[in-house]
Amino acid sequence: MIHIQNIAKAFGEIHAVQDVSFDVARGELFGLIGPDGAGKTTLFKILVTLLLPDSGSATVAGRDVVQDFRALRQMVGYMPGRFSLYPDLSVEENLAFFATVFGTTIQENYELIRDIYVQLEPFKNRRAGALSGGMKQKLALCCALIHKPDVLFLDEPTTGVDAVSRKEFWEMLQSLKKHGLTILVSTPYMDEAGQCDRIALMQNGQILAIDTPTGVENRFAKPLFAVRATNIYRLIQDLRQAPFTITCYAFGEFLHLTTQDGVSTGTIDTYLTERHHKQLEIKPIRAGIEDSFMDLMQHA
Repeated sequence: MIHIQNIAKAFGEIHAVQDVSFDVARGELFGLIGPDGAGKTTLFKILVTLLLPDSGSATVAGRDVVQDFRALRQMVGYMPGRFSLYPDLSVEENLAFFATVFGTTIQENYELIRDIYVQLEPFKNRRAGALSGGMKQKLALCCALIHKPDVLFLDEPTTGVDAVSRKEFWEMLQSLKKHGLTILVSTPYMDEAGQCDRIALMQNGQILAIDTPTGVENRFAKPLFAVRATNIYRLIQDLRQAPFTITCYAFGEFLHLTTQDGVSTGTIDTYLTERHHKQLEIKPIRAGIEDSFMDLMQHA
């Protein structure tokens, strides 16, 4: 459904997207995962025909993003990272406007948005600018879906909303996937990667890895430990200076420590006890998406 071949885009000296290639299958929920500045938004704008690539090619639903841009705009739904609806129009007026732009009506494609819109209906006469973050997100999704697109592009849709709204949003995407919709979503939140069928990890305009979430986690082959003590600042300093340490990063209340092969919890405990650390907790753990991402960055 989406085919990207060696796409590149630069803004002066900044290479926002560098030689990116991947495919997204029909009906797939594909995640583009990476921090701010990774190049996700630039790539999205190319795919929805808002930017021209400097080199490479891409097709969406069989249409070339440069040659067939007019036809393609009728076939995709796009929800940009910033709330871009009309704040002075009501919920219902925004939805009716976007339906009219695409030559359809709310009633014609209501089946696709019904589960989302029922949550908005009590506020249908409220101005869009007065909605909460989560409700703005739902309205923007409805407007992106109202013309029944073949492919849905969602650029960081859960940024800046509360945890409950984030959870609800991903549940809505899983429901939309059952309608056969192809979805490409970007997010800086590593914990959301597990919601996708496949993911591409992106940094500095480049793709670091493409796989299923489990496949990405399984690429992490080094010993990994979670470590904490009473003085977390001194703990990270001492561990980063340890002869067995490869990397050491803060992850919530624990540090995630990557070590050389053959290092045990006893080795780490002895090293830290000699340096007078108190209330030590050390345990081997399985790598998550974020651990794998940090490891891939070391070799990029």
